[in-house]
Amino acid sequence: MEKEVQQREKITRLLDDYQKREIADPYRLKFHLTPRIGLLNDPNGLIQFNNRYHVFFQWNPFATDHTYKCWGHYSTKDFITWQEHPPALLPDEWYDKNGCYSGSAVEHNGKLYLFYTGNVKNEAGDRETYQCMAVSEDGIHFEKKGPIIYLPDGYTAHFRDPKVWKEEDYWYMVLGAQTKDEMGVAVLYRSANFNDWEFLGEIAGSNKNELGMFGYMWECPDLFHLDDKEVLIVSPQGLAADGYQYQNLFQSGYFIGNWNQSNHQFYHGEFTELDRGFDFYAPQTFEDKHGRRILYAWMGMADGTEPYHQSVKSGWIHSLTIPRQLKMKNNHLYQQPLEELKKLRTSEKTHLLHLSQEEQQLSLTSPCQEIFMDIELEGSLSIVISPECQIVYDGSSIIVDRISFSSENRETRQVPLNKLRNLHLFLDHSSLELFINDGEEVFTLRFYPTEIVNKLIFSTDNEIKLKAQCWELDELKWMLNNE
Repeated sequence: MEKEVQQREKITRLLDDYQKREIADPYRLKFHLTPRIGLLNDPNGLIQFNNRYHVFFQWNPFATDHTYKCWGHYSTKDFITWQEHPPALLPDEWYDKNGCYSGSAVEHNGKLYLFYTGNVKNEAGDRETYQCMAVSEDGIHFEKKGPIIYLPDGYTAHFRDPKVWKEEDYWYMVLGAQTKDEMGVAVLYRSANFNDWEFLGEIAGSNKNELGMFGYMWECPDLFHLDDKEVLIVSPQGLAADGYQYQNLFQSGYFIGNWNQSNHQFYHGEFTELDRGFDFYAPQTFEDKHGRRILYAWMGMADGTEPYHQSVKSGWIHSLTIPRQLKMKNNHLYQQPLEELKKLRTSEKTHLLHLSQEEQQLSLTSPCQEIFMDIELEGSLSIVISPECQIVYDGSSIIVDRISFSSENRETRQVPLNKLRNLHLFLDHSSLELFINDGEEVFTLRFYPTEIVNKLIFSTDNEIKLKAQCWELDELKWMLNNE
């Protein structure tokens, strides 16, 4: 208890100090969930509880690195006005002293249960891992119940990120894991009471279902029903780049298939990346009371470039993506911005452009913009957002490039695309989320413009007709909670 009190007091002092300082930060995001100070990474515990949406997240309030991990906590009724709560979980017990790692949340009998991985480094410097539980009556203050699952034989201590859900009479838990042979897999448990968990084995992973070797570790698994299929989202580590695929250090994507509950196997098709951009990892989903499958992801990547982010100078780094609704079309996941985000719109302007091998500019009213473009084109299209970021369609692929954080070199990500019908952009000072053809493909990335440009520059090698609807977006509203 004394360690918890000391950590909470230190965090409160840091936040109070931040509030007193005037920080001119042209890169701070305005309509994304972003830490006031420190480092944010994985979204955790996504749930609708007591008529509020709760978003927990991995947080280091003391530095812009990964040396400390607690669970930060925001909640909202409408995805526009947010309340900041005290950290839900702090690394203050023997079983989580080196980090409260990622996990999930469920409601049961009017209480909110959190499941997370307790990370421990023992005296010999070796890692230990424990799957832990905490419970709350009000969704704000949590009582830790300690470990409920210990590491089984056959796996390394890279065994983490419990995602829990209910099927009929049982609670199920899927975890990311690494075998002793250093192969990435997802494993499954079930329980009738939250305390006694039966190990059901590996549900999917390397060398299963004709997959072959597929990464040395799987993180953040998430298994759910969507329409008449099951979807397994996972973040595999160790995939080698293959053409336009797997270009980031770590990947996040999904398998569509069928979960056989008699033998606990998940039979699936190919792996598809969820996002083609530079900065997307550790997605998690939940279903709300309207039956929507909603996704958040970490808008970041632990790829060695973090010290070069310009926001570090202001004492923070990373964000979460905007919330996205998942829909199934032709065995492919489409992602669309959540409907509530339309309430951020404060003004609208419509522009009609007709380009024929010349350059045209479209003026924007602020760095916070939502832009939807209907496009008819013959040939290629280039859209310069700033010297540091541009979008290109070359007739067969969408390409996004930016200036590298750690050098002056340009770097690219791309995906094949037979026909470009529309683009949907969300620009927030130093981030871009790009939805293509109604969410068939998505690119998420950070970029740091050296100056505020507030315009788009269009060019083509042939002819384009384009209708652009532009909305200036308000920032998220905050209520700071001093409990």
